[in-house]
Amino acid sequence: MEVLHAFLLAVVQGLTEFLPISSSAHLVLLPIIMDWQDQGLVIDVAAHLGSLLAVLFYFRDDLGKLLGQAFAPAGTPGENEEAKTLAWLLVWATLPILVLALFFHTYVVQYSRDAIVIALTSIFFGLLLGLADWRGSQTRRTRQLTTADALLIGFAQAFALIPGTSRAGVTMTAAMWLGLTRVEAARFSFLLAIPTIFAAAAFGSYQAVVQAASIQWGFGLGVLTCSAIVTFFCIHWFIKFIAQIGMLPFVIYRVLLGVVLLYAYW
Repeated sequence: MEVLHAFLLAVVQGLTEFLPISSSAHLVLLPIIMDWQDQGLVIDVAAHLGSLLAVLFYFRDDLGKLLGQAFAPAGTPGENEEAKTLAWLLVWATLPILVLALFFHTYVVQYSRDAIVIALTSIFFGLLLGLADWRGSQTRRTRQLTTADALLIGFAQAFALIPGTSRAGVTMTAAMWLGLTRVEAARFSFLLAIPTIFAAAAFGSYQAVVQAASIQWGFGLGVLTCSAIVTFFCIHWFIKFIAQIGMLPFVIYRVLLGVVLLYAYW
């Protein structure tokens, strides 16, 4: 693998993992457009681990509170009911994709890593994102979500198994449909990414070991580091400006991407 190939993969992963434009779609499309060999499991895992480290570091204070409160008995001194509620909402929201991935992951990988599929999902779920941004009440806070709301967001996240859907995009869409503000929807989506990316990276690592994939340590560590840096600043920028810019720029990008892919590959 060339240095440019590895660098572009890391930047693409870092930019797209937490923006509502689908990292999996861009990671599938990049080798197709550039006529490169598929980057392989090890580099994929390294890129996702970089994003995971970035979000863990960015939300380190929140995560400390969540982990401290999740299993604390009621009435514990210093109990933070809001943090405990959020921790369990994240648990419930994570369950659907873990269960559904067990049954559908192989099928999705086999049949949906295709430019036309990516084009259609990019357009469809992009328009849904725009509609949720436009019609959502944006009056609720995360602490007001119920277990049923969390499960609904979790089931929406499961659609991200299909390239082009965008895990961040579809979870923000569901959260805004349920009335969360853009910032609250983004924050919940980013925190929800932690167990999801961890599970994906763990599964990818297991596959790499089973397949006895060769490890290029230099490329792997470089991709991880670059992905982490780009992801960190992407999260910071998105949360800082999303209340002002809204979702329209991302909706336009997704629709244009889908149209270009349909024109090029139909």
